[in-house]
Amino acid sequence: MSLPDTAEAKSCGSPAKDIRVHLLGGLYVTRGECRIEVPEGCKRLLAFLALRRSRIERCHAAGTLWPSVDDHRAAGNLRSALWRLRCADIEVLDVDKRSVGLRPSVAVDVLEIADWACRMIAQHPLPEDLSLGRPLADALDLLPGCYDDWAIIERERLRQRMLHALEALSRAMTAMGRHGEAVDAAMTAIGVEPLRESAQRALLEAHLAESNLIEARRDFVTYRNLVRRELGVEPSVELACLVRMQMPTGRRPVAGRI
Repeated sequence: MSLPDTAEAKSCGSPAKDIRVHLLGGLYVTRGECRIEVPEGCKRLLAFLALRRSRIERCHAAGTLWPSVDDHRAAGNLRSALWRLRCADIEVLDVDKRSVGLRPSVAVDVLEIADWACRMIAQHPLPEDLSLGRPLADALDLLPGCYDDWAIIERERLRQRMLHALEALSRAMTAMGRHGEAVDAAMTAIGVEPLRESAQRALLEAHLAESNLIEARRDFVTYRNLVRRELGVEPSVELACLVRMQMPTGRRPVAGRI
C-alpha cells in the first residue's frame, strides 16, 4: 500500500490550520493549498454559520434552515448535514449538544471583505486597502441563487456595505490622484446600482479632478436621462451644480440645463 504524498497530507490532513471558507465565487473550503468541495446537502448550513461570528443554538439553526418542516425533522436534517461535513473531511465547526458555530481559527472570505468595507466607510483604511484587487463583483452578489430569508438579508446587508465602501474608495483614490482607479471603483458601484446618485457623484468627482469635463458632462447627461426615464425625476441640484460650476464661464448653460 502506497503512502500518501507528504505535501498533500500536510495541506489536506492537518486539523483547523490555514483553513478558509469561501463564499465568493462558489462555496468551497481550502486547507492550505488544497481545495475541498462542500457536499450539496450541507452548503446552506456552512454558509449560514460562516456568516456569523458567534455560536448559535442548534434549534435556531435547524428552524432557520428548514422552516417548512417540524422541529424533529429539522433537527434530523441538521444532524445529517453535520455528518456529511465530517465525512467530507471539512472539520471547521465546533459542535456540542446545544450549539454550533464556526471555529475561531477558520477564516471566511466574506467576513474579511466586510471588514475591509467597514474600514473604508469609516475612512480608516490600511495601506493595502486602497486597491481594487479584491473579489468586489462577487461580494456584491453574495450566494446567488439562494433565496432563503436569511440569505436575502445578508446579501442586501453586504451589498449596501460594499456600495458605500466603493464610493469611499473612489473618493480616497481621487484625493491621491489615482483618477483611473477612482473611476473604476465608482463604475463598479454604478454597474450594480445605476440609479445610485452617490456613486454617480463619486464618478463625476473623479472625472473633474482629472479635468475631464467632457467625460463628466457625458456621464451626467446619461444619468439624468436614466432617472428621468426610470423614476420621472431630475438629479439633485447639487449633482447638476457639480458639473455646471466646473464648465468654462462662457459655456455655462442656463439654469436647469447642462
